Amino acid sequence: MVIRDLGELSGDVLLFGGPYSNLQAAEALFTACGDIPRGNRICTGDVVAYCADPVATWDLVARQTGCVVAGNCEQQLATRAPDCGCGFEGGTTCDLLSRGWYPYADARVTDVQRAAMAGCPDIAVFAHAGRRVAVIHGGVTDIARFIWSVSPAKVFAEERAALEALTGPVDMIVAGHSGIAFTRDLGGCLWANAGVIGMPPHDRSTATEYAVLSADGVRLHKLDYPAAEARASMEAAGLRQGYHAALTTGVWPSEDVLTETLRH
Repeated sequence: MVIRDLGELSGDVLLFGGPYSNLQAAEALFTACGDIPRGNRICTGDVVAYCADPVATWDLVARQTGCVVAGNCEQQLATRAPDCGCGFEGGTTCDLLSRGWYPYADARVTDVQRAAMAGCPDIAVFAHAGRRVAVIHGGVTDIARFIWSVSPAKVFAEERAALEALTGPVDMIVAGHSGIAFTRDLGGCLWANAGVIGMPPHDRSTATEYAVLSADGVRLHKLDYPAAEARASMEAAGLRQGYHAALTTGVWPSEDVLTETLRH
């Protein structure tokens, strides 16, 4: 478990995850947050995934971001693993869909990019406005653990305990992976999922999500970007398994990964 200490950060901090090879969304994010310095931009991982531009998206995020925490996709691509490492059960929609996009990404990322992915930390910690903050991907007990706003309290307690056993006490845990932004008070610690920028949060809109941490706390934001252009890029690349449509419908093809209460 690699932990990177980013020291003390001042001013606004951009927190985002899941660019998912969506170059149009990544470009829009850095335009929208251009006043936040590079060293204050932190990604929760899964830079490369479903969409059409894995190489360009990784290079852009690497240039524009101070720290990328390893997602399961970074870990798997770095080691040339045969799948995305999400732990989907065989035969589920997510499992079947990953057989389309993952080989596409794996065939395109470069050796230099794989080496950079291998160097991503598992956890990043920093101090900000009197808080101690830790950034992870999905969970500490499982990098690909899906944790939702409606997950049982014991799930958050398990993850907090596992994290603090490694880092010491923290005031905020920032996560990603699940694809839907939320905050939840754990009692003396705030869990903040920053969402993902590469795919809408299953809410029938095209806008995606990111977070900004200021002295006043963390705030979730919507990101508008040319989703139809990103979809067209996927279609031109032959990525028509379902995620291409989600960019413009705002509805995931992989609803079976969600809890019942979050499904449409």
